[in-house]
Amino acid sequence: MRTMQTTMSVTFIIVLIVASSLAQETQTDYDRTVDFSRYKTFSFERVETGDPLWVKRITAAIGAELIAKGWTQVASGGDIAIIAMKITTDRQTLDRFYDSYPGGWGWRWGSGYGDATAPPETYRVGTLVVDLFDRKAKALLWRGSATHTLSDSSTQNIKNFNKAVTKLFKGFPTKT
Repeated sequence: MRTMQTTMSVTFIIVLIVASSLAQETQTDYDRTVDFSRYKTFSFERVETGDPLWVKRITAAIGAELIAKGWTQVASGGDIAIIAMKITTDRQTLDRFYDSYPGGWGWRWGSGYGDATAPPETYRVGTLVVDLFDRKAKALLWRGSATHTLSDSSTQNIKNFNKAVTKLFKGFPTKT
């Protein structure tokens, strides 16, 4: 009986970890008064990341999405100036485990669950923030962010990143 309960607990924990690692969150906001159809070109003003390998990946992914929307990338001086930041942070979660379960069914005096432990689980989260500015007015027009739990696999992180950027720009340009 105890082996079955332990197996169920471990299975539940694995499902929670896998589900949280697959979670991908994107958010966008924009100036509702802007007519995005008047913008035709874009250029990258600045891309900030702790890992220089990601600069090329970020510019390629965002550039591909905007080009697919009919915009043209220029080396500098585009109608839209893009600033992008990739931030990586460590987060912790506490999962409570009980070292024993009550035997049988029914209510009893006391909890019957034994001692509880809460070992911390550390995981890495990556966030990409993309700002689109009107170069002439120096006004923020659109902001998007994508957050995802990172894997130990660089290949998987790149794949998840590309999916996140596609999801981020899915409804862009906005119709006002």
